[in-house]
Amino acid sequence: MNSIVLVIIGALVLVIGYRLYGSFLAAKVLVLDETREVPAKKFEDGHDYLPTNKWMLLGQHFAAIAGAGPLIGPVLAAQFGYLPGTLWILIGGVLAGGVHDMVILFASVRQDGQSIAEIARKNLGERMGYITSISVIFILIITMAGLGLPIVNSLASSPWGTFTVGFTIPVSIFIGIYLKFIRPGKIGEGTIIGMALILLGVILGPTIQSSALAPYLTFNVKQMSLILAIYGFCAAVLPVWLLLIPRGYLSTYMKIGVMVALVVGIVLVRPELQMPALTKFVNGGGPIVPGKVFPFIFITIACGALSGFHSLISTGTTPKLIANEKDILAVGYGSMIIESFIALMALIAATCLPTADYFAINSTPALFAKLGMVPKELPMLQQLVGENLVGRTGGSVSLAVGMSYVFYKIPGLKGLMSYWYHFCIMFEALFILTTIDSGTRIGRYLFQDLFGKFCKPLAKQDSWFNIIFFSLLMSFCWGYLLCTGNISTIWPLFGVANQSLSAIAFAIGTSVLIRMGKRKYIPITIIPMAFISVATLTASVENITGNYIPNHKTALTVLSIILIAIVIIILYESIRHWIKDLKSGDYDNPQEEKIVG
Repeated sequence: MNSIVLVIIGALVLVIGYRLYGSFLAAKVLVLDETREVPAKKFEDGHDYLPTNKWMLLGQHFAAIAGAGPLIGPVLAAQFGYLPGTLWILIGGVLAGGVHDMVILFASVRQDGQSIAEIARKNLGERMGYITSISVIFILIITMAGLGLPIVNSLASSPWGTFTVGFTIPVSIFIGIYLKFIRPGKIGEGTIIGMALILLGVILGPTIQSSALAPYLTFNVKQMSLILAIYGFCAAVLPVWLLLIPRGYLSTYMKIGVMVALVVGIVLVRPELQMPALTKFVNGGGPIVPGKVFPFIFITIACGALSGFHSLISTGTTPKLIANEKDILAVGYGSMIIESFIALMALIAATCLPTADYFAINSTPALFAKLGMVPKELPMLQQLVGENLVGRTGGSVSLAVGMSYVFYKIPGLKGLMSYWYHFCIMFEALFILTTIDSGTRIGRYLFQDLFGKFCKPLAKQDSWFNIIFFSLLMSFCWGYLLCTGNISTIWPLFGVANQSLSAIAFAIGTSVLIRMGKRKYIPITIIPMAFISVATLTASVENITGNYIPNHKTALTVLSIILIAIVIIILYESIRHWIKDLKSGDYDNPQEEKIVG
């Protein structure tokens, strides 16, 4: 199949989905009201609550939700062929992911920017609040380790990549200061300067790699994991305007720019998808994803179609930054649609590679040897990139190679292959780092919400002791898991944890709709909740019986059983409350201000 056809189909489905379904949610289901006071203005403090320009916030929110999922998940799912991933990305993004993000963001904005646990407490009772709080923290720690893993694998032993990615941190801080004090409100100006400086970091990469600084920028996986955890702590402590917002929106426009360039490259090169529509691994036995296409396609692609992690951003940093309730459509639903398109582009980039080359990069040498495949262009690609590419599992390297593979075929650009590759590595790392800082910050909020119930001083949001202590606690928890895990242990668990959280968010969103008197619209949340719950629970059981127990992975078995219990308990409690609320008839004429606002 020609890649251009897939790009056109994907773009049309997603744009029409936003225009019709997204607008329907905004106007009929949620009834967004631009005259209502939003938390960002009600509690403005310049640190966590800050009314933010819609386009800056769109950039920051998108960067925070995207993380590794839309890049890594589709690349790993290419094991099954291009068709299953394409269908789930498009259908899931429009009917599940966009709904999930928009409804839960709306609920948080209407409830003073509160966390998902507090929304559960208000709509489902005190007991559900505690259950959700503990569950979400548990899931978030696993999710953060899963999202950090690709960046650790791609930057380990790569001084060029480490310098380029690290260089973006002082650039973001400079742009934050520039827009806050030097040229307030000059977003376009700051964007141009920031993008130029980030590109300078890529250009300086080869010089750094061959200089005396290279040994000081070369870290192994464990060291890189520690550095990433330290970064997450610092980003969670600093004010949002100084690092989180400028880094988020700069990286978003970088990502969108790269994706536009990739689309142009595909149009010019017109590469054929070399991966078949369906591979023999749809029935299991693949070297990358440890199971059949159902249910593992849904937990592998994750953020590209539906992600529970998004609910943490949508009830964490973003609702405290929304300047107008009308912005929820663009920020909530729109960001998900953009992410689905990027996931589709990542899938195309991976499936444009020769099939044997794709499996050689993403499989360990021992597993690849059993496939009986012979790499086609990989030796040549390794020479052009200047790095060993065999057995670089995790998806990030194969995505960078796939994108570079498209770019270098454009006449006159073959000599820039090494730059393209390292630029793509930086592009991926930027995606993930914005999730690391937002996720750690949200973990701080969640820990404070939980511990603050037992000790009131710990609930104070403006206490520097609380900010530092809970940021440190969150960074340590996910950093420890990251340091002690690998792609084969963390990514399947991350996928299950992530989609378990999406089921929880759908359940809470359904409760919010019922309490708003929108009972006729609850199928829009219940149907995707039921579907992803079945897929996730099935994947959990298959992981335990087919992977963890046979390989004596006791800790992962225990964690998976806990996840299964969490989902079942929360779904049971939610359904019990729905039945009670619907039978009571209290919400036929809802007092929306009292219940949801």
